[in-house]
Amino acid sequence: RRPPSPVSILADILRAKRVEVERARAERPLADLEACAAAMPPTRAFADALRRRPDQPVRVIAEFKRASPSAGPIRPGADPAEVAREYAAAGAAAISVLTDEQFFDGHLEFMAAIADAVPVPLLRKDFIVDPYQVVESRAHAADALLLIAAALDPTELCELLDEARRWGLGALVEVHDEAEAERVAAAGAELIGVNHRDLRTFTMDMELTGRIAPLLPAGAVVVAESGIRGPDDVRRLERAGADAVLVGETLMRAQSPGAALAALIGAAAEAAP
Repeated sequence: RRPPSPVSILADILRAKRVEVERARAERPLADLEACAAAMPPTRAFADALRRRPDQPVRVIAEFKRASPSAGPIRPGADPAEVAREYAAAGAAAISVLTDEQFFDGHLEFMAAIADAVPVPLLRKDFIVDPYQVVESRAHAADALLLIAAALDPTELCELLDEARRWGLGALVEVHDEAEAERVAAAGAELIGVNHRDLRTFTMDMELTGRIAPLLPAGAVVVAESGIRGPDDVRRLERAGADAVLVGETLMRAQSPGAALAALIGAAAEAAP
């Protein structure tokens, strides 16, 4: 029996996420959530933390991820604040936090725990399909959130981008091919994540960042995602035009996530002109 395709897994996740959002809305009305979000301190500038000049090294977004549907358990029971402190001490430009419970062993409460522990900007990485989740992200200390182009039609993407701006949140819009990249650029996305993992086959295409970066508007911040295993990958993606790389599984599987991150950041500094 063949395993389910990434596309079918994404469809399953999105169906479950819409049910989850409706449950959350019933438990906590939007007005209550908005009051909490409005009382939060100002967001930390996610895009500014990632943007670099040509003579500067690529930035690293370190990800807190306990598990995934494709990899299974990665670091079960890992403490979010403890790992985040390692990441911040090693020089992470930002921290990505998986908050999906059902498929990634994450939790929304991880955001506040990490925000209390470190000063760097935080990205909520989840499957955002409803404006309610944007407010929810701000109320739980996110500075930015992930939007996945493959999960959203053009109208939904624009609506969620507008809502993120309204709450002062950065929006990292993830694409998987050139057509998606052109669509999200047209929608006004300024932070664009290039996921090297093909949603149809699970295969990795580490050349994708190099093909997509030239298609993006001047000033766009390019984040390379997935398949980044070591210093050679970081150097290659820097040459391909990435401003930042997002690394999760490689760091979370390491004996010391912070030491593994420091090695990647050191490699990036050596590669800088």
